[in-house]
Amino acid sequence: MAKPTTAQKLLTYILLAPLIVASTAFFGIISLITSLWDKSGRQQHAIAQVWAKSLLLLSFSPMKVIGREKLGRVAVYASNHISYMDTPALFGNLPFQFRILANHYLFKIPFIGWHLTRSGQVPIDQSNLRSQIAGLNKGTGTLKSGMPILLFPEAGRSQDGHIRSMLSGAAFMAIKAQVPIVPLALVGTHELMPMHVYALAPRLLKLVVGDPIDTAGLTTKDAEAVTKKLHDAIAEMYYAHSDVQRPAKEEPAVSAELA
Repeated sequence: MAKPTTAQKLLTYILLAPLIVASTAFFGIISLITSLWDKSGRQQHAIAQVWAKSLLLLSFSPMKVIGREKLGRVAVYASNHISYMDTPALFGNLPFQFRILANHYLFKIPFIGWHLTRSGQVPIDQSNLRSQIAGLNKGTGTLKSGMPILLFPEAGRSQDGHIRSMLSGAAFMAIKAQVPIVPLALVGTHELMPMHVYALAPRLLKLVVGDPIDTAGLTTKDAEAVTKKLHDAIAEMYYAHSDVQRPAKEEPAVSAELA
């Protein structure tokens, strides 16, 4: 992976990073004000979409969506996680209301955490199995109410841009709610801003939408098999559209933590 150039670093530190922080603070305040009367979170979600688009605009990284016609149904939308920019990339390009299942520590971050809490997002604590199940059950309830859920089943960002093993939480919720899982592959966000790198390297991004994975009639005993299907679908799309070479030896498809 090519490192950001000196010019890209200077542009980020001097201009883009302050603008991104300002945009996040501005839209966070607007979201909090809106939450005084919007208890559904719908207006706050719309504000988050505008915020996300502003970050993509500031990063000079337009996104091409492949398979857009597969979006919009009530489902669990599951994406690979390769960059700090993944969340804005998804919020800015998924053209419907959804709620996210996110690590509980994000809810403690000023502005971002306030928005997550007040807009009805679902926290999940990976520290113990009981907390994980409680978060997944809350996500299942959100799906049953007719609201799609978005999550990163790898439960953490990839440091090298490769697809990692996945937890079975997405399959668990989809099966419990009897809705499909839609695989999503983000391409280019790792090169734009990889983990532990704080300079932007602008480029064209892609969001590839896969065929829905049906869960009708399945039980939670099938969660591991469904998770493997999800992993394989995301990996196939990602490596087909990415410049990242598929490794000869990959991580197991399903993590043992919640298999």
